[in-house]
Amino acid sequence: MSDNHGSDHPNYPSVDQSDRVLPRNLRQTGDADIQLLISTRVRKSPFWHLSVEEGCWRATVYNRIYHPRGMVKPEDGGAMAEYDLLVNHVTLWNVAVERQIRVKGPDAEAFTDYVITRDATEIEPMKGRYVILCNENGGILNDPVLLRPEEDEFWFSISDSTLMLWLQGVNVEAGFDVEIDEIDVSPMQIQGPKSVDVMEDVVGPEVNEIPYYGLMDAEVNGCDVLISQTGFSGEKGFEIYVKDSMENAEKVWNPVMESVRDHGGDVIAPSHHRRIAAGILSWGQDMDHETSPFQVNLGYHVPDNKEGDYIGKEELERQQELIDNGEYPFNLKLVGLKLAGEPIRDYASDFWLISDPETGEECGYVTSPWWNPELETNIALGFVPAEKLQEEVDAPLDDRIYEQDTDIEFAVHLPDEYAEEPGEPVYAKVSEVPFKPSVNPSAREQAKLHAREQAQDE
Repeated sequence: MSDNHGSDHPNYPSVDQSDRVLPRNLRQTGDADIQLLISTRVRKSPFWHLSVEEGCWRATVYNRIYHPRGMVKPEDGGAMAEYDLLVNHVTLWNVAVERQIRVKGPDAEAFTDYVITRDATEIEPMKGRYVILCNENGGILNDPVLLRPEEDEFWFSISDSTLMLWLQGVNVEAGFDVEIDEIDVSPMQIQGPKSVDVMEDVVGPEVNEIPYYGLMDAEVNGCDVLISQTGFSGEKGFEIYVKDSMENAEKVWNPVMESVRDHGGDVIAPSHHRRIAAGILSWGQDMDHETSPFQVNLGYHVPDNKEGDYIGKEELERQQELIDNGEYPFNLKLVGLKLAGEPIRDYASDFWLISDPETGEECGYVTSPWWNPELETNIALGFVPAEKLQEEVDAPLDDRIYEQDTDIEFAVHLPDEYAEEPGEPVYAKVSEVPFKPSVNPSAREQAKLHAREQAQDE
């Protein structure tokens, strides 16, 4: 397949990755028919056996932990049946792979403020926030949910990169008075419109008092837990952080699972089709350590008024100044795409190639595609040439590119099972992100909604 798109090199050098040290592997190798090896080198979470008992039929490795990625069998509807449970009922997810890295001590706030781009001093105890950590080059190392359960304590609920080693390494030289360790706390997510009903069952009506990104201490079946109103779905949802999880996993999981089923739901895998619709990013898939926040709709995480220093500040401020002056410092930018083709109802096994419909030249790649039933179209996140976007929008290439549907077209090279004609690309248009609003809008979404309301009032 590597010779089908006008290139003699299997990694498609015509997709300009010259601003990366390590190019992304764009070889189109498809889905290999292989088994996932289960061994002691990769960790089993406290919920792993429970997911297996509930019918987990496929898994991946995330944060060096086995991670369920398929619960409903394909013959029973597969991932799209799981989507229906999420958006119409309620679902339970095993997300123990979100390892909890605790920073604790007299300098916990100062250290945390130094390693995240946002202002940690504004996060009050028993509150949380979505944050990013960058390296000195402005590359995104992780995008955790950051929790502050105590004045002198923060938990980094991490995405798929080994953040603990970075934090410990930073402090070798920085010398903050903190302890940095992974702790025995494992989260599960309860997501969907009936999630409040489930949470009332398991912890009581006071759960209604938790604000978005708020925290609450509670007990489930005699076990201590920390609850947050957060999630990876764009739907209403909560996370239950099970303390002493090696001992308490079953004691918390089982009553929560029973309540989920009582309310018409079930155990599913994390819903990537819904997070794509919400514009929620997946580290390693939509971004990595060589990706700038300004490439992936996270420019709002780079503050212009943070007093404290932080890792990457100088470089990110340099990038912001270039963008403000109409110069975009990267070859590619992530955008939303609505694309033709047969419904994409499962994970993509490759970064599918994107080409310029006018020249036929490969110029980008899709990171996260899926079919959206409400919009009745395939949607995707993907990297495309910043130069072409600048020509079309005739404005500084900041996050405004996500604010509305456009007429900017690209061609996407889908596998034959999804293509309209085998071997032929389908057309796609750059579209508004999020494709489907979140129940709890992000800070960027809130700003956009506020701007629209102001425009309507004028």
